[in-house]
Amino acid sequence: MKHSARMRRLAGLLLVSVLAGCTTSHYRKSADQESYRAITVKSSEVPNMDPKFTIEHTNTLSFEGLPPTTRIEEFLGQEAEREKGAHILTLQDALRLATGFSRDYQTQKERLYLSGLSLTLSRHAFAPIFSASADAIYTAQNTRASVTNFVNGVAEVSLSDNFVEQHAVNVPSASVNVDWLIRDVGRISAAFTADFFRFVSGGPTTVAGSQLGATFTRPLLQDAGFKRDTENLIQAERQLLYDIRDFTRYRKDFSVQIATAYYGILRNRDTVRNSFLNLQSSRKNAERSRALAQEGRITQSDLGRLEQQVLSAESTWIDSIRTYQQSLDNFKRQLGITLEVAIVLDDRELDSLRILDPGLDLEDSIRIALAARLDYFNAKEQLEDAERKVKLAANLLLPQLDFTGAASIRSDPTVTKGLPLPDPHLYTYSAQLHLDPGLDRKSQRNDYRAALIAQDQANRAIADKEDEIKLEVRDSWRALDQAKRTYEISEVGVKLAERRVEEQNLLAELGRAKAQDQVDAQNSLIDSKNQRTAALVGHTIARLQLWDNLGILYIKNNGQWEEIQNAKAN
Repeated sequence: MKHSARMRRLAGLLLVSVLAGCTTSHYRKSADQESYRAITVKSSEVPNMDPKFTIEHTNTLSFEGLPPTTRIEEFLGQEAEREKGAHILTLQDALRLATGFSRDYQTQKERLYLSGLSLTLSRHAFAPIFSASADAIYTAQNTRASVTNFVNGVAEVSLSDNFVEQHAVNVPSASVNVDWLIRDVGRISAAFTADFFRFVSGGPTTVAGSQLGATFTRPLLQDAGFKRDTENLIQAERQLLYDIRDFTRYRKDFSVQIATAYYGILRNRDTVRNSFLNLQSSRKNAERSRALAQEGRITQSDLGRLEQQVLSAESTWIDSIRTYQQSLDNFKRQLGITLEVAIVLDDRELDSLRILDPGLDLEDSIRIALAARLDYFNAKEQLEDAERKVKLAANLLLPQLDFTGAASIRSDPTVTKGLPLPDPHLYTYSAQLHLDPGLDRKSQRNDYRAALIAQDQANRAIADKEDEIKLEVRDSWRALDQAKRTYEISEVGVKLAERRVEEQNLLAELGRAKAQDQVDAQNSLIDSKNQRTAALVGHTIARLQLWDNLGILYIKNNGQWEEIQNAKAN
């Protein structure tokens, strides 16, 4: 028996847990459906918004399909072994991982989701809202029993020495309510209430009653908070649109950030390669100079200068390896993958970079940016928000005059069987006017003045945003032009430096080279190569940043952008 009772209790607890889990699961799904629906509807107004927006992780981190590296790069020194078997990551792979696993990207998606969730609550305020409540009280009371005697036909009641325990169940209030705030109409409230009292011992008796009532409230002068509720809904609707635009712009910025970091790592890796080549050349020059010094063909001073160059080149090489590895680790964190995962970026991405002309002049670029930038749309529409709030604050300065109408029907108190329902013949109705002349409007006055200031600030914000956009476009143009010129200069510099190095090598074989000239030629070659790579990467990033600042960078679902062929057509 004890075992059976224990099993019943355990089954009961399990049933309660399952029901609770189903309830929370239902609420979560309901919240997701409403929030996603609101975001989907608003997204149709924002070009290039993610059509498959979700905050759920729909995929697991996997590197299947990514080829492993089999090459051991000598220029990485002792660190080369760590790259053996590492996954080779193209830029497209990096963008796919970033949009799926970046922590910051996930946070931005969750912020947008919460904005949609907030809108569902604002909309709920204008829907019929049902509620119900009930209280139940059980009481027990011990009293003396009463004895009734009839003397000459007259009833005499007296208390006996016996005690009687009375039990009663009381439901003092049970109600079902509905409240409906209708835009530009008013508020309707209705309620069905019931009372129930029953003695279950000591002569069972029942007392019960019910009532059905409704109230309608309509502001006549000041909107008395109804317009404020409407404004809250309007603002929530517009705020979700603003947040979708901000998220869409963030997607574009994010892709540019990932590309910037990706190409930056390749540039650092190329710097390691160049530094290693410099070290090899320096060692070769030093070895050759030692042989010449033994023959007395160069001075010990020149030999020492070349040996110092070897030490300097080795130090630079070691520093470049550390910089490369540090940037790679930072990139892993940016992608949202663990630092222990071994990855190598694809060198072919660097080889495919070219200097491309955007095909636009500065004036056309500014015009396109002002017509396409989503944050500029937000700034202009936020001025409309400020103007509405000024009108709302002005309305709240008016006297308050409200009309309230109420009607109800109640049950017949003479009916004692069951729960009597309200009788339409037993009705009550009333009408009321409430006037508040507004003798104290200090708070409303301050709110109105603050709304006017906020409107002026919104006006200035538009002008400031326009200047900001123009400045960003101009800066992108300068960066693009500078990178192009730097690349052209470095191309010439590399050719000149290569000829200088060849000349110095020939002179060194003849024993006629000067150590300082050899060092300068070799350093100039490395600097020119590094400068050329940096300019090529800088021009690519500046071009992407220009499209982003113009607001016409189109991002695919995997985070990859589409290269723009004809910006004027956009």
